Amino acid sequence: MPGPTRILALILAFCVFLSAPAAQAAETNTSGFDEKTFSGMKWRSIGPALMSGRIADIAIDPERQSTWYIAVGSGGVWKSDNRGTTWDSIFDGQGSYSIGCVTIDPNDHNVIWVGTGENVSGRHVGYGDGVYRSLDGGATWTNMGLKESEHIGMIRVDPRDSNVVYVAAQGPLWSGGGERGLYKTTDGGKTWSLILSGGDYTGVNEVHLDPRNPDVLFAVKHQRLRNVAALINGGPESGIFKSTDGGLNWAELSNGLPEADMGKIGLAISPINPDYVYATIELGARTGGFWRSTDGGGSWEKRSDYLSSATGPHYYQEIFASPHELDRVYQMDAMLHITHDGGKTFVSQPHGYKHGDHHAMAFDPDDPDYVIYGTDGGLYE
Repeated sequence: MPGPTRILALILAFCVFLSAPAAQAAETNTSGFDEKTFSGMKWRSIGPALMSGRIADIAIDPERQSTWYIAVGSGGVWKSDNRGTTWDSIFDGQGSYSIGCVTIDPNDHNVIWVGTGENVSGRHVGYGDGVYRSLDGGATWTNMGLKESEHIGMIRVDPRDSNVVYVAAQGPLWSGGGERGLYKTTDGGKTWSLILSGGDYTGVNEVHLDPRNPDVLFAVKHQRLRNVAALINGGPESGIFKSTDGGLNWAELSNGLPEADMGKIGLAISPINPDYVYATIELGARTGGFWRSTDGGGSWEKRSDYLSSATGPHYYQEIFASPHELDRVYQMDAMLHITHDGGKTFVSQPHGYKHGDHHAMAFDPDDPDYVIYGTDGGLYE
């Protein structure tokens, strides 16, 4: 066994060995850092998160274009006053976390309507507890009823009268019954009348007002039921309906439309020429296509076989007509597809690192190149 002197000599020699590289580095690199120093390190995200949840709807204040309201399928309602730079969660403490739609009153932009319960047919969706209204830009909320609707697809306010509101209630996904169909109020939500309905499994998925005459309405019925084994995503009661008297009377549109049972249907009216109405229609075995009417729904022409793909039409089927170009329509699906010729041809939207699975979008009325997309991974500008 070496003695103390021998052990001390070994320790000193080891210290000299350790200090030699540092001294040598000091002679060759005065800064102490170079590319080699960090060659073994790589950047990684540490938060706050990679992405947010599924965006169900987008509403932009038409007078204050920097004010946005976002409905999140499983995350409440969010508001930004600076075009998305910062956000406030404005629906905390209410009865639902799942949101299907958000609508700004065209007569008073401080009045916000929210339909709870995301309206897609996946196993993962959350249900809601009816319709909410805020009179102060989302600071406070009141539940306005239809608590058994569970899934609300769209809300529209009459631009002539804020007391007149239409709610497209799809109804429960896993059972029949509930409050389903198209509801109308003429007293600001104090009372509701069911003005278009079907059987126990048929709700109304969308409602649209003709911008020239709000008494002209289009509504889409959707017959569906999900259970553990399967999704029944259509039936003989699905279809497109039109009223010319504010919902008192309805006619089913059929001239040129499929005679077979239909599934989920998406509808859009061109803001440029409201006689142009577009429909994406699901048929059996994931077939179907894109139809166009140029006479306000009186007759229809099938333009192509294009249908929302990937997860399937039950998860997408929303379409949006451009306010800048007639016959340019955006169809929501995994990649998002655009037609410039009224549905004859579709091209995929290049999106680089943007998340897929699109469900909502919004336009800038003054800038034809500007769009916002709502996807499963958040909001993209």
